[in-house]
Amino acid sequence: MGDRALSRRGFLAASAAAGLGMTALSGCGGDSDGGSSDGTTTIEWWNISTTEPTKTVWAGLAKKFEAQNPKVKLKIVQLENDAYKSKMTALIASGKLPDIFHTWGGGVLEQQVDAGLVEDLSDSTKPWSDGMLSVAKQPYLIDKKLYGIPFDIGMVGFWHNKALFEQAGIGEPPTTWAGFLDAVKKLKAKGITPLALAGKESWTGMYYWAYLAMRTAGIDALEKANENKDFTGDGFVQAGEHLKELVDLQPFQKGFLGAAYSTPNGQAATVGNGKAAMELMGQWAPVVEADAGKGLGANLGFFPFPAVDGGQGAITEVFGGGGGHALRRGAPKEAVDFLKFFASETTDLELVKKTNTLPVVPGAEKALADPNTKAVQAQLKGATGFQLYLDQAYAPAVGQEVNDSVAALIAGSKSPGQVAQSITKVAKEEQ
Repeated sequence: MGDRALSRRGFLAASAAAGLGMTALSGCGGDSDGGSSDGTTTIEWWNISTTEPTKTVWAGLAKKFEAQNPKVKLKIVQLENDAYKSKMTALIASGKLPDIFHTWGGGVLEQQVDAGLVEDLSDSTKPWSDGMLSVAKQPYLIDKKLYGIPFDIGMVGFWHNKALFEQAGIGEPPTTWAGFLDAVKKLKAKGITPLALAGKESWTGMYYWAYLAMRTAGIDALEKANENKDFTGDGFVQAGEHLKELVDLQPFQKGFLGAAYSTPNGQAATVGNGKAAMELMGQWAPVVEADAGKGLGANLGFFPFPAVDGGQGAITEVFGGGGGHALRRGAPKEAVDFLKFFASETTDLELVKKTNTLPVVPGAEKALADPNTKAVQAQLKGATGFQLYLDQAYAPAVGQEVNDSVAALIAGSKSPGQVAQSITKVAKEEQ
């Protein structure tokens, strides 16, 4: 979690450093109740569901809610991941959040709460949120109070093209880092691009370093390093060294440093069109691969991030998280009604069936049919440890430095030791 001494002042500084203006944001959230002269309440809902079929499914759910609640109008704002984070930084600094907004929980949500910007949902949602999966709610619990309602849960792992693996003579997915590097070499030897990466978006590279840190230093070390403001331990430097081993093999697609994640020529499309054998991504990967590219169908497989020989972590410790919705403080009561609607078994069943979302309501598990979604759920159920995305688990400035420093390592402008030192420097400055 983030440093509780930071609140709105930290966000103001962050937004100023990013050069973000407030001008196009004045109509968002704030103290307005969204009411109109005819008694209709307008609720502004910000989310990051910009790919199909999720975008259309969510729009349909909004229409369904409006039909059931004639005096409520939903105004949907959908933004791509990085654009969303930038806009939210500016909104937080202005103190005017959307009525309903996407959250990953963790340290970022905690700072929003400390700044007095987020509604406590503990009492208003208790009659129905108590029935949701407890692991899915964990990222949104702060001081035992619930500030967000999950709509999915999952983990990051390797999505691979089974046909390309077969061409390269790789019988089974690797279970060790040494075995993984060997698989990369086999793919390259056959003229196959081993990995796709959206180098333009720093969060995608962070996944590699985070997992390697979990495998070398151990999952508990990530929390301890955050608490002690010190990421210079041997395990963290070794994580960077292992990542550099991979980078030195030149495993990524041509032009990866300028590639985005979900664009037609980006990371997901490169895998979805069969032009790279793997990507390290969350449970949403198959949907985006099929939206940005063609999708792999039966050739798509999933395997967990490998173990590192001699490391403190285990292959059963997973890295990931889910998506949730939070409310601005003072949001209309109808916003809580929408959260209840979105968290219902009926809605969750639709999300699982149509978008391959992993269920957060126990009754929706019966809708699971996709073998890869089942594989992710099986890994989650057997997990012996769970680590939230580092750029959400830590204070915003620290999480961003993790992303940026790892991106620099992948681009060749920082060493493994410099990555650890840079993250530590920012962590200490956040005290």
